[in-house]
Amino acid sequence: MKNLILNCLIVAAVAFMSTGFKSDMEKKDAAQIQWMTIEEAYAKIQKEPRKIMIDLYTDWCGWCKVMDRETFKNKAVVEYVNKTYYAVKLDAEQKATITLGDKKFQFLPQGSKGINEIALALTNNQPSYPTTVFLDDKFNMIQPLAGYLKSKEFHEVITFIGGDFYKKEEFDSYKAKTYKEKYQVK
Repeated sequence: MKNLILNCLIVAAVAFMSTGFKSDMEKKDAAQIQWMTIEEAYAKIQKEPRKIMIDLYTDWCGWCKVMDRETFKNKAVVEYVNKTYYAVKLDAEQKATITLGDKKFQFLPQGSKGINEIALALTNNQPSYPTTVFLDDKFNMIQPLAGYLKSKEFHEVITFIGGDFYKKEEFDSYKAKTYKEKYQVK
């Protein structure tokens, strides 16, 4: 009888811990941007269209690391990006060929480093890191945005583009009026 009770308690404890652990993991996943490769985003957009936000970075870029650590960890940024965009993390110096449909993007060696052709295409041949690139739901360029942005500034940009406000008003007007009203900024 003691063994039966002990076994029941063990099963209950394991069940509780596994569901509790799963909930913690789900909370943790929800608290970070759900990054994917550009190939994954390209495949997803074919079935379920959505805007794409690309973080174009390099391993040696200090400001890229600051954006990862600060901007991309901000709760409002994480929630909005995960809800509105397919978020892509793309190393501009990736050596592997990137294939999107019938287009192939190769690595171009330059000295001891190099650049992938897709980084040049996404930055209009003016690479700078970090650069956040926004594509529409048909994989067409909306805007590349070079440089580091703090969380609040970045939230203004992602909501401006994500909510299609860029189609109807200037960014400065959006920040001054629409953004403040929509996000109750004082």
